[in-house]
Amino acid sequence: MAMRSAMHHAGATALSELLQFPVPAAGQRSISCSCGHQAGYQELRSKPVLTAVGEVTISRPYYLCPHCHRGQFPADVELDIAHTEFSPAVRRMQAVVGQEAAFDHGRQQMKLLADLEVTTKAVERTAEGIGEDIAARQQAEIQRAMQLDLPIIVGEPIPVLYAQVDGTGVPVVKKETVGRQGKTEGQPAHTREAKLGCVFTQTTWDNEGYAIRDPDSTTYVGAIETAEEFGKRIYLEAWNRGWSRAIIKVFMGDGSEWIWNIAERHFPGAIQIVDLFHARQHLWDLARKLYPNQEAEQRRWMMVHQDLLDEGKIEELVAALRAIDSPIWSWPTRFGSRPDISKTTRSACATPNSAANTYSWARASSKPDARP
Repeated sequence: MAMRSAMHHAGATALSELLQFPVPAAGQRSISCSCGHQAGYQELRSKPVLTAVGEVTISRPYYLCPHCHRGQFPADVELDIAHTEFSPAVRRMQAVVGQEAAFDHGRQQMKLLADLEVTTKAVERTAEGIGEDIAARQQAEIQRAMQLDLPIIVGEPIPVLYAQVDGTGVPVVKKETVGRQGKTEGQPAHTREAKLGCVFTQTTWDNEGYAIRDPDSTTYVGAIETAEEFGKRIYLEAWNRGWSRAIIKVFMGDGSEWIWNIAERHFPGAIQIVDLFHARQHLWDLARKLYPNQEAEQRRWMMVHQDLLDEGKIEELVAALRAIDSPIWSWPTRFGSRPDISKTTRSACATPNSAANTYSWARASSKPDARP
């Protein structure tokens, strides 16, 4: 610690010397102002700036426009410290620690790892400010994409390219849920749905025929926004990853209607797959409806039907599920009315076929309710 502090002190002293700007020469004492007039040099002004080696003092020329009375510090713009007392390196540090955990924890990390003293509020403001800048740039890219103003992504054909979408509830502060209905009727919401998406490639299969995601091929997007807005976001990411060059295009989801709406609007022609985890989950939901409070019967039913799912016999599975509603299947009257399976039948499902290294898939007759 003592060695690091000494090195920081020496570095800050040297950097302060380098950041002492001279008085402008006689021919450089006026600069253009945004109002169209000329701003004149007034004096040298100093301000402290926290850098990666500690606090330094910068002295730079100050210009003032006599017409609009707007002041300028050209050196601040050049050094990227305009309207801030943190260097670009320190702001990046604050953004990194601020997005990882609570802002106060980020403040502690700055002290522990870099020996820099910052306030919790400074971490919050910097992280959120950079986040807003990133979001604004992303929105500009998304709007260009929706106007078909997309760059042409050149390169080799991609054998198989996947886009996958899901959503999950995340806890938020109370003001973020004002006016939102919770999962329990009459109760306010305590979470917001974060929509997540990823794009990845796949070129190989394991010995059992299961597709293997290519290492380090996954890129991610995420946001708390409407399904319509998120559809544009995942579409842009897929396009940037080479969707137009993909030989086989696959869109994966959990069976929610809002996800298939994205697939149909932005990824027409793609193979639609309910991922295996959620497909199994839907089967369990159906088993519980068929045999309420009978865990042994549920497990027995699942042993048969999950095998069909895992082995890729989707057509047989779909036929078996549809047969549940047929007259040949007798529903025990002691359980009351027969269950409505339309709420749990998936829209599509795929599992690998090891013989052909392809996918066997079938579209079911109905889609589940949309996620709120």
